[in-house]
Amino acid sequence: MGIKWDTTPKKDRFEPLPGKLTMKAVVTAGNGGYDKLECREVRIPTLVSGEVLLQVLAAGVNNTEINTRIGWYSSSVTSGTEEATSTEQKQATINADGGWNETTPFPFIQGTDCCGRIAAVAADGDVSSIGARVLVRSCMRKVDFQSKENIWMGSDFDGAFAQYVKVPASEVFVVKCNWSDAELGTIPCSYGTAENMVHRGRLSKGENILVTGASGGVGSALVQLAKRRGAIVTAIASKAKVEQVRSIGADHVINRGEDLIAKLGEEFFDVVIDNVAGAAFGDLLKLLKRDGRYVSSGAIGGPLVTFDMRSFYLKDLTLIGCTAWDEPVFPNLISYIERGEIKPLVSKIFPLEQIADVQKEFLEKKHVGNFVLLPPPVEE
Repeated sequence: MGIKWDTTPKKDRFEPLPGKLTMKAVVTAGNGGYDKLECREVRIPTLVSGEVLLQVLAAGVNNTEINTRIGWYSSSVTSGTEEATSTEQKQATINADGGWNETTPFPFIQGTDCCGRIAAVAADGDVSSIGARVLVRSCMRKVDFQSKENIWMGSDFDGAFAQYVKVPASEVFVVKCNWSDAELGTIPCSYGTAENMVHRGRLSKGENILVTGASGGVGSALVQLAKRRGAIVTAIASKAKVEQVRSIGADHVINRGEDLIAKLGEEFFDVVIDNVAGAAFGDLLKLLKRDGRYVSSGAIGGPLVTFDMRSFYLKDLTLIGCTAWDEPVFPNLISYIERGEIKPLVSKIFPLEQIADVQKEFLEKKHVGNFVLLPPPVEE
C-alpha cells in the first residue's frame, strides 16, 4: 500500500497561500492543554498519486485524540487519561515518545474518525467514485498486512477535524445504508478497535466474556459485536448507565467498583476484553478460566499494573495486545452496517469549533456511546 506523507515544512504546511483554497480546521499545536487546539483557516490538502480528497461530513471524538495531545503514550506518563489530562493543564511537556508509534507530527490536524464524501481524486484516480459517501479505515498498514507496522489518521498524520482531509484511496470504503452522517462518524475508531479485539481474540458462540468500560465508545461497540458472534456478555458500567448498556445487548451488567471475584468467583470467563487496566488488572486475570484469553487495546484507568506471573502461567493464559487492525476487520464492519447487524450510539453532536468543550465533557464520562463533531458546511 504505502502511505504518502506531506513533506511541506511544518511551519509552512498550514499557512494559506495567495490563490490557494482554504478550509476551516482545528490544528493541534503541540502537547499540552485545550489552548493547543487552534480553530484556523488552513490550506486544503493537495493530492498526490493514489490519494483522494474527502469532504468531512462527520468526525467522531475518541480518547486517542486527547491522549495524543497530552502525550499520554509516552513511557514517562504513568497515570490514567483523566489524571494525566489534569496534569497537562497545569504544565505542558513535550514527550518525544508521546505518539502512537513515533514523535507526534505537531502541528497537525487530529481526528481519527471520518465519515466523508469523495470530493476529488488524484490524476490517476477513479473519477467515477466522486460523490460517494465513505468511511475511512483510520488504522493503516505502512507496507501491507504481512507486517504489523501501522500508522493512524489523526495521530500520525492529518485527520478529520477539518472540512476536508486527504487519505490513500485504498483506505476509503463506500457504505450504503440509511444511517445519518453523524451515526457513521461514530464507527471507525471505536468499532474498528472493538472488531479487531473480538476477531483477534477468537471470540466464539457460547463463550462467557467480560467487557470493562462498557458504556464508552469502544466498550459499547464490544457489547454489540460480541453479541453478534453469539457470546454471553457480562459488562461493567457505572450504576447510572446499567440500563443503557443492557439495552444494547449485554446479558449481565455489573456496577463499576463491585468486587467481581466476591460476586462471581474465580475462573468465570473464557475471555476478558479490557481497555481500562489500572488497579483492577490482577483480578481480571483471576477471573479467567484455564486457557482463557485477555485482550486489550487501551489502559484509560492507568497503564502500569500489578501482574502476578502465577496467574498467567499456571492457568495457561494468553494475553493479546491489539493495535494494528487485521485485514478483515474494516470490510466486516461495512458489511455489518449494510446488513443492519449493529447500531450506532450517538450520545451528542457538536459543531467543530466547540472541540475543547467537547473534550472536557468527554472526560466527565457521563455519556454512553460517542460524541460527534460536524464541520461547518462547505461554501459552494
